Amino acid sequence: METKQSIHGSWANRWIFILAATGSAVGLGNIWKFPYITGENGGGAFVLVYLFCILLVGIPIMMAEILVGRRARQSPINAVRETAAEAGRSKHWGLIGWLGVLAGYIIFSFYSVVAGWVLHYIAGMGTGQLVDIGSEQAGQRFTDLLASPDQMLMWHTVFVLMVVAVVAGGVNKGLERATKVMMPALFLLLIVLLGYSVNSGGFAEGWSFLFSFSPEALTWDAVLVALGHSFFTLSLGMGAIMAYGSYMGKKDSIGSTVITIGVLDTLVALVAGLCIFPIVFANQMDPAAGPGLMFITLPVAFGQMPGGQVFGFLFFTLVGVAAWTSAISLLEPATAWVVERFGMRRPLAALVLGVIIWLMGIASLLSFNHWAEIKIFSLSVFDFLDFLTANIMLPLSGLLIALYAGWVLTSNMTRDELALGCNKVYAAWWFVIRYIAPVAVMIIFVVNLYDKLAG
Repeated sequence: METKQSIHGSWANRWIFILAATGSAVGLGNIWKFPYITGENGGGAFVLVYLFCILLVGIPIMMAEILVGRRARQSPINAVRETAAEAGRSKHWGLIGWLGVLAGYIIFSFYSVVAGWVLHYIAGMGTGQLVDIGSEQAGQRFTDLLASPDQMLMWHTVFVLMVVAVVAGGVNKGLERATKVMMPALFLLLIVLLGYSVNSGGFAEGWSFLFSFSPEALTWDAVLVALGHSFFTLSLGMGAIMAYGSYMGKKDSIGSTVITIGVLDTLVALVAGLCIFPIVFANQMDPAAGPGLMFITLPVAFGQMPGGQVFGFLFFTLVGVAAWTSAISLLEPATAWVVERFGMRRPLAALVLGVIIWLMGIASLLSFNHWAEIKIFSLSVFDFLDFLTANIMLPLSGLLIALYAGWVLTSNMTRDELALGCNKVYAAWWFVIRYIAPVAVMIIFVVNLYDKLAG
């Protein structure tokens, strides 16, 4: 097959793609959610089950997304439509691309609101406003932020502009340049914070919380949690990885690249846990605070520790960088499609899409204050969009991608694009993507939906 070139450009090398995809995968959930669910569900035993789930669900579906994107060299919407035509199937399969891109776009609209909270706390830490505050003051500060649409609007606007500025620059001058700066910065911040955590006085307790091998805590529910997180953590089902894959070099190995991304994503999450929980335990605080851990518990902990202002500032900067790299990948697929479909210049396409997302985000931030009484199926606008994307659109998109790669594309197409070099390895992927991954995602879909509706 003749090698195609993307009109958007291509990554300079394989490692840039790995860092960009890892940046897409590493987000707010990695910083607080994964460490917490690991500690609560058996520590080291949970990590082993999670890694097994990554191998059975995350990696095969990520390989499928990348191979579709790289083969067509277009945005997810056009990539699925074109590969379907190549396989002699209906162009309506392109709806899978639409579902993923739309899911990512909607996620960005409320993700930017949460990222705005992070920017607010970066400023608060940097100016010393969070030094020596107690739990009650920290809780009130967060409550005041949610009650202030003006404050949230300002930070939401800043974050959207930050993302638009990068995406407007294109693959090489935007995404690649940002990746070269932000991902090394993220790793450096992790290392610095880990060093601080080691000397916090609670490192042994934090290590035990995360890694003590407790099989008795590994219930069936814990396995389901591992299965669900193995899917969501790699940014699957939202068009981001497929779009990034379309900029990947033809000679680069998809298999080894995806495994590297999975390992880096998991390492970042675990190291983040080693940065956070020793500080929590050193201050006799509750590690089970969930999202409140980041915006209420940790500011108190940092505010009361030697050098806490500096390292608190670095921590929230780390979270901000993680949010930024993730959000860039949420806007990129839609921007690429607008450029392809309408011939619009990329800066204008990114700006137009950014304005629409900015307006959608206003609805989410108002749901915490002025629009708190407005409900969609008994949920606030923010919670409804979160429910719609996390429990319906993403699992459905992931399921359809697995079925598409396994049952719609021809084996010649997938074998040629993956170029695994070993028939047994390809046969294993082929079996997993056809049978194991769809069943696993269906379980995630049904269990999550049931839990949310029953709850």
